[in-house]
Amino acid sequence: MAPKIAVVYYSSTGNVHRLAEAVAEGAEKAGAEVRLRRVPELAPEAAIDSNPAWREHVEATRDVEVATLDDLAWADAYAFGTPTRYGNIAAQLKQFLDSTGGLWQRGTFADKPATGFVSAANPHGGNESTLLALYNTMHHWGSLIVSPGFTDPAIYAAGGNPYGTSHASGAGAPGDNVLTAARYQGRRLATITARLAATAV
Repeated sequence: MAPKIAVVYYSSTGNVHRLAEAVAEGAEKAGAEVRLRRVPELAPEAAIDSNPAWREHVEATRDVEVATLDDLAWADAYAFGTPTRYGNIAAQLKQFLDSTGGLWQRGTFADKPATGFVSAANPHGGNESTLLALYNTMHHWGSLIVSPGFTDPAIYAAGGNPYGTSHASGAGAPGDNVLTAARYQGRRLATITARLAATAV
């Protein structure tokens, strides 16, 4: 059976959204069934309107389904994406993760692979610390962290972040090198999830 992967993300101006699409594409090409989901926006309308790119992205992604706990219960593995906020997870994704207590108590996440991807304005703007903070939740869940490591040349070409694909958005939208790394990360997640399922059988 094809592994079921939930790609759940928050994006304000579109960079993490593009990474999420690439992760989903890589997982699908590896044979996975993928649900691409965004978490709800929490920012007030005035804040969104203060940044034209933010407003444009909100309008452009209205048709992307909003993540629910059912999506997490459905999935065999997870890929979570977030912009970095002072070296930490965006509040929008954090609130969604904070709502998973019931699933955690039922053991829904135990032994399931999980990975993360991120974007900050600068190369050293908190990408690594944000991924490490994100993985704290996965550790509490008992999930299996599937970071890309240095397992493919695409990681080096995208800047060499072994914790997860990261993008320095100050240079603009993610380029081919970063999107290739994100596709590889999705493929790696799908491949390892399928391998674990075959072993369990």
